[in-house]
Amino acid sequence: MRIGIYLDLRNPPEWQKPWPDFYRQSLELAVQAEKWGADSVWLSEHHFFEDGYLPQPLTFAAAVAARTQRVRIGTAVLLAPLRLAPQIAEEAAVADQISNGRIDLGLGAGYVFDEFEAYGADLSKRYTITDQRVREVRELLDGGVVTPPAVQNPFPIWLGYNGLQGARRAGRLGCGLLSINQASLEPYTEGLAEGGHDPSVARMAGVVSMVVADDPEKAYERILPHLAWQLNTYRAAGASGSGKTPSPLTVEKLRERRSTMGVISPMEVLTPDEAIEHLRSLSEGIPMVEAYCWASIAGMPDDLAHRHAELLCTVVREGAAEI
Repeated sequence: MRIGIYLDLRNPPEWQKPWPDFYRQSLELAVQAEKWGADSVWLSEHHFFEDGYLPQPLTFAAAVAARTQRVRIGTAVLLAPLRLAPQIAEEAAVADQISNGRIDLGLGAGYVFDEFEAYGADLSKRYTITDQRVREVRELLDGGVVTPPAVQNPFPIWLGYNGLQGARRAGRLGCGLLSINQASLEPYTEGLAEGGHDPSVARMAGVVSMVVADDPEKAYERILPHLAWQLNTYRAAGASGSGKTPSPLTVEKLRERRSTMGVISPMEVLTPDEAIEHLRSLSEGIPMVEAYCWASIAGMPDDLAHRHAELLCTVVREGAAEI
């Protein structure tokens, strides 16, 4: 199993750093992760978040590509309905050239009303549009239409569909599936067969919500305010356009949830050995080729983030290689 880090470039007001410094440090972390042994750097996308959540992942992917030599660089996910296919294909091709063929294009449908409204996109047709973008982008890249051409042909495209119906759609399109939901395997492989693809090419990857630490209990307490921020911003984004304001999750609520469940839900803080076993259990019975973890949770302390990335890309990666 390959191991990567996942960046969203959140810089919350309470812990905010000067933006040029923050972006420089994030790039340096990607470079260091490669030196530690990381297989990949994945980038997420959202728009208009108060903490500056990365809005243009392929732009940052090009910067990572220019500073690294070996790691693959993926989008998990690029919001396909917000862009025309030529824009996606051209940006992916340029980044692929800069990286000498190290880009993985993960596309997703999105869900935030405010983002679709700002881009003039139709939220109700997001899955249909995303499927169409896959077909269009593939034709533009693999057919040699865009200039410059991509280095990779065929270009690796993934779909970030979590539900069972989405897994089948990803299979029909012959894409990798950015989901590690074990229940998705059957509809995914059925979709591959329906689309005329060999089910043996099935490949799944996805984010694993865990932080690796030398002392999980101490790290957990320090991460909690940042986890609360992360979860609350996602909840607010999901409610956009509804006129409803979700009740905030507090540090106290998260601490109570952990005491009853034994973990920070949905984030776990684990020792390296525990993290390896966690990955083993998640991958059981599915073609899980890669796992990536948030490099930082909403501006969490640098010492925790760097030690987490170091343990993940060294000790955990070495153990995961046998899974």
